[in-house]
Amino acid sequence: MREIAISACLLGTNCRYNGEIKRDDRLIEMLDGLELVPFCPEDYCYGTPRPSMDLIETAEGIEAYSNATGENLSAPLRHYAQAFFEQHPDIELFIGKDRSPSCGVKSAKVYDSSKTLRSTQGRGVMAEKAEAYGIPTIDAEQFALSEEALS
Repeated sequence: MREIAISACLLGTNCRYNGEIKRDDRLIEMLDGLELVPFCPEDYCYGTPRPSMDLIETAEGIEAYSNATGENLSAPLRHYAQAFFEQHPDIELFIGKDRSPSCGVKSAKVYDSSKTLRSTQGRGVMAEKAEAYGIPTIDAEQFALSEEALS
């Protein structure tokens, strides 16, 4: 059976920064019969609810910063992502929540240090790690639009 890593919020887990439920029934139906492996690095590292975070372009690369404290939150998120993929070596596809600074594949907003928007096509911290492991990645909205998403 194919193992699909999927943002836990898409399965209805209450793990978004603001506690909103973002269950995607259409997506769940499309994935029926596959082994879904949920993840949420932000909830694991910082709990729910929590202050929002943004991706900031720095000299060291793109980092996730808390909007409440200005703290760089990237290291714990990367540690979670690495441990997740090491514990689940058979993941064949990563489906991330669009625009998430953790899970967005090609839709996360990236700002410069003065909070000027630089891109709306950034990669979240966990999506970046999935790609580093050679796992195909896709945003949930793109997956839902794809005719042959699992072929």
